[in-house]
Amino acid sequence: MTSPYDILFEPVKIGPVTAPNRFYQVPHCNGFGHRMPQGLAAMRGIKAEGGWGVVCTEEVEIHPSSDLSPYFEGRLWSDDDLPALALMVESVHRHGALAGIQLAHNGIDACNLYTRTPPLGPRSMGVLGGSGWEPVQSRRLDKEDLRNVRKWHRQAALRAKQAGFDIVYCYAAHGMTLPIQFIIRRYNDRTDEYGGSLENRVRLLRELIEDTKEAVGDRCAVAVRFAVDELLGEDGITHQGEGHDVVAMLAELPDLWDVNVSGWSNDSTLSRFCKSGHQEPYIQFVKRLTSKPVVGVGRYTTPDAMVSAIRRGVLDFIGAARPSIADPFLPAKIRAGRLEDIRECIGCNICVTGDTRYVPIRCTQNPTMGEEWRRGWHPEIIQPKKSDREILVVGGGPAGLEAARALGQRGYRVTLTEARRELGGRVLYESALPGLIEWRRVIDWRLTQLAKMKNVQLYPSSPMTAADVLESGISNVLIATGAVYRRDGIGRTLWKPIPGHERALTPDDIFAGRVPSSPVVIYDDDHYILGGLLAEWCVQQGCATTLVTPAPLVSYWSQFTLEQERVESRLRHLGVTLLTRHTLTDIAAESVSLVESLTGVQRMLPANDVILVTDRLPDDGLYHALRPALDTGQLESLRVIGDAEAPNLIAQAIFSGHLAARAFDEPPADGTPFRIERVGL
Repeated sequence: MTSPYDILFEPVKIGPVTAPNRFYQVPHCNGFGHRMPQGLAAMRGIKAEGGWGVVCTEEVEIHPSSDLSPYFEGRLWSDDDLPALALMVESVHRHGALAGIQLAHNGIDACNLYTRTPPLGPRSMGVLGGSGWEPVQSRRLDKEDLRNVRKWHRQAALRAKQAGFDIVYCYAAHGMTLPIQFIIRRYNDRTDEYGGSLENRVRLLRELIEDTKEAVGDRCAVAVRFAVDELLGEDGITHQGEGHDVVAMLAELPDLWDVNVSGWSNDSTLSRFCKSGHQEPYIQFVKRLTSKPVVGVGRYTTPDAMVSAIRRGVLDFIGAARPSIADPFLPAKIRAGRLEDIRECIGCNICVTGDTRYVPIRCTQNPTMGEEWRRGWHPEIIQPKKSDREILVVGGGPAGLEAARALGQRGYRVTLTEARRELGGRVLYESALPGLIEWRRVIDWRLTQLAKMKNVQLYPSSPMTAADVLESGISNVLIATGAVYRRDGIGRTLWKPIPGHERALTPDDIFAGRVPSSPVVIYDDDHYILGGLLAEWCVQQGCATTLVTPAPLVSYWSQFTLEQERVESRLRHLGVTLLTRHTLTDIAAESVSLVESLTGVQRMLPANDVILVTDRLPDDGLYHALRPALDTGQLESLRVIGDAEAPNLIAQAIFSGHLAARAFDEPPADGTPFRIERVGL
């Protein structure tokens, strides 16, 4: 029987190699890099097992003069780096997929903090990498340097071939590498044959493609990753201007075009700002200029959108980073007709924070991401139950839902109770804020899975007391009752209650239906996105709004998810008054008092309502009320999970629930609860 999705599973030839299907995991960072090769190999291997026909590395440094520290990316400086990369190739090949490597010399994006080598650039200029504000400049590349760059790239390509890679990249995107830095006019003021005209500025990229094809093209496909638009208008590359012309110049030279927009925050835009397929208007011209296969991204999560992009002639391959993280088995589920089982990406960019915070990758939707090697977790397979014990999960938020789902998958009998009428906890309310509707997928996917499990019973509108729990007769209990926002303003900045806090609101009041009166002051000591979202929501309610934060930036932590500038820009366009480095000191009847943290200057603002977005208090009263029953043997086991244990991100709540489900009936971990990659001496 034919399927409307059969086209997605057609093999596609890429130069001398053939991809088994059209699912292409494009290069993406992950926080593992060269320091954790076993974790990296296992994570990539899971993608291949899940049906991704091509699985690529992140950017891989080709030389010590392209040192991306403090970030942990791939590394191919010498033959000594081959075993780690070969480990990934073997992991990918084991499941019949092609392995791609993205070679990179990062030029002015590399600070070389570890190697202490002067960065290299088209001209001497301040470097763009690291914090983005490093007091470091590059050295202008001379002709010998350029010959060396070509030599280093060729050597890296040969090493990649030796490691077994099938596709070797020439990387010219995101403003991150020398080839694109030479093409961009604002970085290249040269008057030699590598500067001036577009043909001259493209010369280095052309040479690297030709060198790579000559070195490894007999067995490896040569891909070009190119950003066709920087979204800077005439100050940058545009898909109607030089982006178009570069593709036209080099159209038939590489074996594959991997095209996107630049920079990274535009390429990996969050769901609250851009929807699926948002890059199509920029990249759709490429297939008209080349006969070579084209891959592009757009956070495609549904097979219908994927098929549409191919049939409309936009793409040959469906490229993905984030959708392959949220569900490594997305292709396999489409092939099997299990569309309702796809764990769709919510576009929150928590995965990005693995790179930007220098830790292994994690995902809100997929709690096994990054844990494949160190904990032995698989996204689709879980150890079966070890007993006939029944479990009661109290609380139907993200932690409780995931715990119940994973326990149910193991085969245990599970009863989940929720005090509110609708399951979902904090996700239910946060997803109703401006632009976050796709976050509902966290709830919807888990409810879909739970609905299939006859061994799991859900009881909404069922608040539980300690007596209720004990009367249930279920002696194994997980407490997932969440957390509530503090009403006194205490947080990381203030350790005493704010005078007048009794008349303040919290996000919980807004979620309960309270509409504040204008003018509104929001005090954000949480520093992720909630303060900014509430400010946006208040404007929608017709309120004049001021957002106050002790941090140096609005929604400070959101810079690690690549959205801080967008958040601030949106708030400014909406007319929200933004006051950074200010602490709320007093709440009066119709005003608030603030102090500027650096100068001590005090000021007063009118405020009919104040919303405090500060610390949260774990709602762990039920857990503590049940502890005596554990001590007396009335309960066999009792565990608190998610925000009820320690308020955190939604991703951490889901991880906590999943961890509890995996750990149930298992012996307690002795020492570190996961494997650690150690340096061999």
